[in-house]
Amino acid sequence: MKSLIAVCLLLLPLSTLADNESALPYVDLWQLHREAQGADPRILRAQAMTRSGKGNERAALGRLLPQLSASGSVNRSRREDDLGRIQYNGKRMAMVLSQVIYDPQVWRSYQKYVELTRKGQYESDDTQVQASIDLSERYFAVLAAEDELSLVRSELAATERNLKRINALYARQMAMVTDTLDLEARVDALKADEIEASNKVQVSREAISELVGRDVQEPFKRIGDSPAFTLPAQAPDYWVQTALDSNPALHAREHSIRAADAAIGEAKAGHLPRLGLNLTAQRSDIGYEGALTPRSDNLVASLDLQVPLYSGGSTSARVSSSESDKEVAQQELEALRRQVVKETRTAYLGMTAELSRIKATRHALESAEKSRMATEKAFGYGVKNAVDVLDSIKEEFRARRDFYQSQYRFVTSMLVLHRWSGRLGDGDIRKVNEWLIAPSK
Repeated sequence: MKSLIAVCLLLLPLSTLADNESALPYVDLWQLHREAQGADPRILRAQAMTRSGKGNERAALGRLLPQLSASGSVNRSRREDDLGRIQYNGKRMAMVLSQVIYDPQVWRSYQKYVELTRKGQYESDDTQVQASIDLSERYFAVLAAEDELSLVRSELAATERNLKRINALYARQMAMVTDTLDLEARVDALKADEIEASNKVQVSREAISELVGRDVQEPFKRIGDSPAFTLPAQAPDYWVQTALDSNPALHAREHSIRAADAAIGEAKAGHLPRLGLNLTAQRSDIGYEGALTPRSDNLVASLDLQVPLYSGGSTSARVSSSESDKEVAQQELEALRRQVVKETRTAYLGMTAELSRIKATRHALESAEKSRMATEKAFGYGVKNAVDVLDSIKEEFRARRDFYQSQYRFVTSMLVLHRWSGRLGDGDIRKVNEWLIAPSK
């Protein structure tokens, strides 16, 4: 019996990976992160939105620059009157240069698009950061699901072997029928748990595939035996202030308010006059009503002044709407600011709690191992039954699972802290990736 239990305890969490996975090379968080950067639709959409914003800004700037246009026409005309009929060809060519001198509406429109472009850039940065966090959380969710499946299978293997042992003893009237029934019930329950755990592994891997755009079947590298987990040297207030100063989502909201300010100015400019310069050069031999005339060259310089008097109230309505848009942006900024403070503090507290939990679950695992060994000895002396032994094995498996999961939560809390503080970058992903190693066979 001791040798049987010893064999069961040698079953490590990674030993139950599918055969087709074990033949594949291991992948780590950094590899998947690089794949996701070029495949995650959210990142690609954010990049396209940034390019669109820059195009809109350039288009708004173009309205402030000189506008040059050329036109030309060739006519074939026939004229009839009481004196006779005449057919002739006519030509007209013109070139017009326009330049805005004073147009506050166009200028404020350009300022609005400048702010919207900056907003889009910060939103793109925030999207990339959030995508990195999502990938990391899903990566460790896969590890947690595989741990659960592995432990269930290990416990099932141990229970089935003990069931065979007890059946053999029962046939020789050396074991009680209750032991047999208990083990059979446990085997059935573990088989159901195995199905559920296996499905959870597939679902968690599908979540990874969604981000990288391909079917991810490779085995994942896992956290090594002695990762150097430590709390940040800075206090929580430092991280909160850093988040308020550096969070890209907050910067995006701030530029949204500035864009709303510019939109208000653009709307109010509908009440103001506009002044423009027009230079026109025209050559034509077509006169009034298409009559053929001698060729003439005309050069015209003009200042055009437009003074809006009444627009049916539409300008005032646009001003009111723009002011409401600004209030919306301000409230969104305040809501996000509060969320940033909350999430930053929560992530820091999560790191603190999980670091303590790692130490506690490590001690719990050591105690569970000692308890299992004591139960094995008691079983050898006939003091404990087979169900007691399996219970002690199950507790050891649970302690091991809790130990792993506390490590995963610590790492994700660390990344989330950097995410809200606006400091999450490739260096942080690489640091986490250094803790991941290919498990020994």
